Amino acid sequence: MSKKLLTVLAVAIMALGAGACAKSDETANLNAGVTTSTRTGPDGSEITTTTDANGVKTETRVFRNNPRVSRVVVTTPRDGRRTVRVYSRTGEEKEVNDVGDALEVTGDKLADAAGWVADKTEDVVSETGDKLEDVGAKTAEGAKTVGQKTAEGAKTVGKKTAQGAKKVGGAIKDAVTP
Repeated sequence: MSKKLLTVLAVAIMALGAGACAKSDETANLNAGVTTSTRTGPDGSEITTTTDANGVKTETRVFRNNPRVSRVVVTTPRDGRRTVRVYSRTGEEKEVNDVGDALEVTGDKLADAAGWVADKTEDVVSETGDKLEDVGAKTAEGAKTVGQKTAEGAKTVGKKTAQGAKKVGGAIKDAVTP
């Protein structure tokens, strides 16, 4: 009885081993048809192109410095029908059309095509800072002008006061002298 049990166990172990080998061969065959290449995009983004054994080409462009877009994925099956999916920094995903070559256009153009609004806060802060600088410059110019006018006015008043004093002094002298 123990010989039969050992024989059955041995056969079962060999069957499991053969099944595992078959699966790893299938995986190796699938991976054998995959090609991958990576290049740098026009704005420093990274573009990875993968073509699987079925001929499906997937191009993924990852943006490092765009505040609105994290990546764009262009998938082209054998029939040539391209799909372009854009992913925002917040994880939102949208299919876009009529954007041109998604692997070459700017991230902002992709975000605009997806309908994602740019963060206007940065623009407002920048404009406010610029306007404050303008106001400061105009205030300084105005203060200089007021200072100059005040100095000119003081000189005029001083001259007129001196002239008046001379006239008064002369009149007093004439009045006192017999």
